[in-house]
Amino acid sequence: MSVIDVFAAFAAGAELHLVPPIVSVLPNNLAEFIRSSGITHWSSMPSVLSYMAQFDLVKAESFPQLKRVLWSGDVLPTPTLMHWMKRLPHVTFTHLYGQTETTAVNSFHTVSACPQDVNESIPVGTPCAGAQLLVLDASLKPVARGGTGDLYIGGAGVSRGYWGDLAQTNAGFVRHPERLHERLHRTGDLARVDENGLIHLEGRRDLQIKTRGHRIELGEIETALHAIGTLKQSAVIALNRGGFDGALICCAYVPATRHDSNPILLRRELSRHVPSYMLPVHWMAVDELPIDSAGRVDRCRLTTLFEERLRMHERRPVA
Repeated sequence: MSVIDVFAAFAAGAELHLVPPIVSVLPNNLAEFIRSSGITHWSSMPSVLSYMAQFDLVKAESFPQLKRVLWSGDVLPTPTLMHWMKRLPHVTFTHLYGQTETTAVNSFHTVSACPQDVNESIPVGTPCAGAQLLVLDASLKPVARGGTGDLYIGGAGVSRGYWGDLAQTNAGFVRHPERLHERLHRTGDLARVDENGLIHLEGRRDLQIKTRGHRIELGEIETALHAIGTLKQSAVIALNRGGFDGALICCAYVPATRHDSNPILLRRELSRHVPSYMLPVHWMAVDELPIDSAGRVDRCRLTTLFEERLRMHERRPVA
């Protein structure tokens, strides 16, 4: 990814500003850095954009020279995008999508207008030159428009596999069904193709669970939580407990106000958007969600926190 960041700027004859670590820690310092440096094009992680929106640091007069914001690496919640676009109408917002296994960026989509609905999804967009995006079923056949399938990436950027790990390579790469001399990378993302031929992400294959006889996409629960509008951030995980229940759905969230921290009220509001079997069983209010080294929500850390909480609860004596 750094190759694109560095040489795209130099190829355009532009200045390249590297964000100092001390600046990236505090959102107000980052806002001042962008403003004082006269940044015109800004490439960011969604977690940073969400963090700045939470502290109400997005104002038109704050970034007069900013022309384009690009984000990649994770899903940007639509409410966060709406927050930015309403306050910065002079800025163009572009979503970049790709995988490390396919040389980082494989497609792009520039949002033409501010979404009107918090549930509206943002497409992954048009494939970059030399890349191919395919939504296929289990038989590697194209999925009909409107249907959900696995997203595969093909093209010149597809790597040969994982170093010294043949099993993982065979699981993550398959032979192209039409171009037998080429291979595709199985991204692990679920996707659908809309009526205009644009691809939309529908969550992760590894975030799809089965509980109480129902197959659930955890990303759908997070989308519904974003639509409520009373939370700064939220993340949903599942703890495997076996048996008929299969998994326990757990939600960690950052409340917007102290009043919004009541899980009973949150559960009641969420029940208006999703069926009962998709409601989290355990809730945990936190000051901020843990972030991994790549800037994504650290779901492994959240799993550990919920496991520890459940163990403490199980050890608690019964009166």
